[in-house]
Amino acid sequence: MNHRAEKNVDPTRPTAKGRGTSLSPQNRFERVHAEDDFEHLDPADDEMIRGVATVYLPDDSQSIVSENDSPDIGFRYSVNPYRGCSHGCSYCYARPGHEYLGLNAGIDFESKVLVKHRAPELLRAWLARDAWQPEPIIFSGVTDCYQPAEREFRLTRGCLEVACEARQPICIITKNALVTRDLDILRQMAADRTASVAVSITSLDAELARVMEPRTSTPAARLRAVRQLADAGVPVRVMVAPIIPGLNDFEMPAVLKAASEAGAQGAGYTLLRLPLAVRPVFIDWLERTQPLKAEKVQSLIRATRGGKLNSSQFGARMRGEGLIAEQIKQTFHVFAKRYGLNGPKDPLETRNFRPPPSASGQRRLF
Repeated sequence: MNHRAEKNVDPTRPTAKGRGTSLSPQNRFERVHAEDDFEHLDPADDEMIRGVATVYLPDDSQSIVSENDSPDIGFRYSVNPYRGCSHGCSYCYARPGHEYLGLNAGIDFESKVLVKHRAPELLRAWLARDAWQPEPIIFSGVTDCYQPAEREFRLTRGCLEVACEARQPICIITKNALVTRDLDILRQMAADRTASVAVSITSLDAELARVMEPRTSTPAARLRAVRQLADAGVPVRVMVAPIIPGLNDFEMPAVLKAASEAGAQGAGYTLLRLPLAVRPVFIDWLERTQPLKAEKVQSLIRATRGGKLNSSQFGARMRGEGLIAEQIKQTFHVFAKRYGLNGPKDPLETRNFRPPPSASGQRRLF
């Protein structure tokens, strides 16, 4: 069956500088939606739109640990100090989460970031509960815990300090080299076998990364971070994610080779996912920045998703289905084995966990 490529590009809409998108997709929970009309835009306003600033808003969540029960995600608990992410990755699967906040999954997601200022305190309270049976907690199960906001607010570092004190095992997933700032804590936790890091490297092409992931670290900086983590004794893996058929899938062997040379101990991959409002954001980005490849990329994505641009089916949504998906899978396995990245993960240690004292200083009775 032939499918026509989706085309979402509005030639009159200015492109927000340093952003993955300038779209404001309709919030699926809101009845009213404001449509942008750039055809009669005043030139002075055009420049204002191009320079969209990041706004940090307080998040008064009363808990910092989220529980996941999806059968195809390899962790149960996660910590996310921030909601929204100014990295601006065009493909980010977390974008629709902003709609629960009354915001949109496009420019709002990357320019209006909610900050959980009490994150370390809330994590301490969670770990101090009598009901907590220690198991690994993932940092960045949704948005990147080392996004630019972390330079200012240092909430991820605060949470690491709590985890280190309690010997609570954690695994960090990030595409930002800022993770190396906290090598002092991660080195200590690694010695106790309570920390590991997974660095996401989508492409080695610096220009592609710049337009696809505009406010992340460069590929070279991420590889340096892998080397620094490995040299510090911190178990580190590389995630070749997401794989976008027709755009970066051919880079998988080179990324795995570079990761191995940098000292990574393992690797993984996931296929591009385009749930809900992620689809128009990504398609718009694809049409704007990769016009000669856009139709082919969409066709190949459909070939891995049963003729659709997305599939939410458990078991298939992370890897896809069909011949193209199988070729990607086999390519990964062949080169992961070649470069020594196919070994099992070393389990993190939970036996030495010790509940931290509460923020009030009150000690536990038992």
